[in-house]
Amino acid sequence: MNCRICGATLPEGAMFCGACGSSTSATPESRRPFDPRPGDTFVIHRTETGVLSVPVHPPGPFEPPAASAPAPAPDEDADEEPASGATPEEAPPAASAFVLTFTTGEVVTVRGTGLVGRRPLAEPEEAFDHLVQIVDRGVSVSKTHLEFGQHEGALWVADRYSANGTVVRRPGESGVRCEPGRRVLVPRGSRVEIGEQAFTVA
Repeated sequence: MNCRICGATLPEGAMFCGACGSSTSATPESRRPFDPRPGDTFVIHRTETGVLSVPVHPPGPFEPPAASAPAPAPDEDADEEPASGATPEEAPPAASAFVLTFTTGEVVTVRGTGLVGRRPLAEPEEAFDHLVQIVDRGVSVSKTHLEFGQHEGALWVADRYSANGTVVRRPGESGVRCEPGRRVLVPRGSRVEIGEQAFTVA
């Protein structure tokens, strides 16, 4: 008979472990402390086709052909033009840089995609360039509050079903409350409100 907590060998009929003091009926699950925090950001809204907001990543790096593939002879077709209609692949445009200045004091320069929150966490099938963690003592910002990315050089944000929502205030316009999972373009000079906190985009 072994203790299910520390693994120590116990005498038959023992009620407590002499090594760790645990009851012989205790299990690792029963000893785990209760976490009172809501798990509002661990499961986001999904549809039958998957997550509503999935960042579009540029193609991966060029991979050379396998070593077993025969290479063309150096003098074959050296001076020929590409076949009609064939064009060389263009490299994806470089991501623009945006400076996010938070009311909590953080200033972050971002490129590409990312998550913002008190403790941002990507889903297992997701990948992001940035995980922007901010300090919010009032806990008005969710652990994973919003997602951001770029479309044709412009920044967008999408609320990740946060508890207190996301509001985008573009220059010269009234605020727009973001529908969870839907991308909203955020031009430079805008203010994005997340709970009781906010950040400006430059």
